[in-house]
Amino acid sequence: MGLGLVRCPKNEAEKINERIRAIKRRHGLSPNFEIKWTKVSPAKQLFYQDIIDYFFDNDDLSFRAVMIDKNILDHAKFKQEHDDWYYKMYFTLLGKIISPGNDYFIYLDIKDTKSQEKVRKLQEILCNNIYDFDKSILKNIQQVRSHEVNVLQIADLLLGALQFINRSDTRSVSKKTLVEQIKKRSGYGLIKSTLPSEEKFNIFYWKSDSNLL
Repeated sequence: MGLGLVRCPKNEAEKINERIRAIKRRHGLSPNFEIKWTKVSPAKQLFYQDIIDYFFDNDDLSFRAVMIDKNILDHAKFKQEHDDWYYKMYFTLLGKIISPGNDYFIYLDIKDTKSQEKVRKLQEILCNNIYDFDKSILKNIQQVRSHEVNVLQIADLLLGALQFINRSDTRSVSKKTLVEQIKKRSGYGLIKSTLPSEEKFNIFYWKSDSNLL
């Protein structure tokens, strides 16, 4: 499994969302069409290629993913429930990109109707980690529906490509083409961690005995 994020300056978010809507219209799609890896098909391949190029061409956008082999999980050993571990992985995903001197608004794809308390706890843990007790750095974490947020949809697309290559799935020529495009544009083979300092396209392959960040 994997968790992924796309980040951008808050004052550029609406401009980016509008540009993505314009790409959709250019390809004859509704501005409300949801970008999803599971929707990649031969008929929409050129559209998805344009979205990937837009991501790599825009210096205001960056991506980070945490990839996990669920076969190595041992919740009993660490005395935790699966949901507790799931949000630890969110901490691993987010903790690396947060630094003093900036402020952050984080939008999570809604998991279920009962996860709001977990989201509140995640914000508390992240704030404590950087001594942001008054929440002046990490302003807010809230759940949204991904079909309403274009930037979040790009995260789904890029994360889907990483999951695809790790499953060694070769059935979809269109998806294989997009994976090769991402490899070329990122300069990475996508099957191992990048350097932690990688800014544009950062990947971390998590192991149970690895440092959380």
